Amino acid sequence: MIIMLGVTWLASCGDGRLRDLSTNRSTPEEFAIVPPKPLETPPNFSELPPPTPGASNRTDQAPLADAVAALGGNPGALYGTTVSGADAALLGTAQRFGVDATIRAQLAQEDVAYRKRKALFSWRLVKEDEYNRAYSSQRLDAGAELARLRGQGIRTPSAPPEAR
Repeated sequence: MIIMLGVTWLASCGDGRLRDLSTNRSTPEEFAIVPPKPLETPPNFSELPPPTPGASNRTDQAPLADAVAALGGNPGALYGTTVSGADAALLGTAQRFGVDATIRAQLAQEDVAYRKRKALFSWRLVKEDEYNRAYSSQRLDAGAELARLRGQGIRTPSAPPEAR
């Protein structure tokens, strides 16, 4: 009982506000400061890119790209700036008839039209459920496909083992 009174008395001593240590600090957050990479003299100063305000700097930390480079990979492939040799043939085949820049908007319009055709009701309450059922005939049954593959003798090591 005395402990409860002591806790209540201590709680009433505050000003009613909780202290938020993450904001309203008068001092800088020492853990938010990330030191830059050391400066290096390039072999040729004419190859330096022009300065771009707000863009990334050569001395900025990039831990993911540094890890890829340390493990022998290509850090440029990490951010999609280069195409790997393995994907060049696929990309060339996909772009052989040209690339339509408005394909995403066109597919979105066609998707809305398809869902409206498949929907039975246009009421707000059942509309979402009807839209989700529009593609139900195109869904894959993982269990049936697994049974089909196992029936043909194809190994499926990543699938769960057969129930006995």
